[in-house]
Amino acid sequence: MKFLCKYKFRDSLRMKKIYYLSTCDTCKRIINDIDLPSEFILQDIKTETITETQIEEMRSLTNSYEGLFSKRARLYKELDLKNKSLTEEDYKKYILEHYTFLKRPVILFGNQIFVGNSKKVVEAAKQAIHE
Repeated sequence: MKFLCKYKFRDSLRMKKIYYLSTCDTCKRIINDIDLPSEFILQDIKTETITETQIEEMRSLTNSYEGLFSKRARLYKELDLKNKSLTEEDYKKYILEHYTFLKRPVILFGNQIFVGNSKKVVEAAKQAIHE
């Protein structure tokens, strides 16, 4: 499930941020490909954990914690979460407990959010940032 949402949240006009993993080659490739302007804030989610406020802001743009949740994470398989019935609060809890559960990168730009690394999402983010 990929999200390209345009919902408003507080401070949305100033928001220029990317949540990524510095050890992830895909994240690094996307950041280089998009050619982010210097005013973007980069947050390495491994060294600077996501706060509850941050995840709630992301959710306000997707209307779903599940949309921010990575089902490709190794822990997802190890914890056998596929066979459990997870609620929105469960998704939020797991994302806050371990960075690997956040689908990445997450790019916030103005009142838009771009979640994940599909070509469609990355191209949409690139277009929005450089229009």
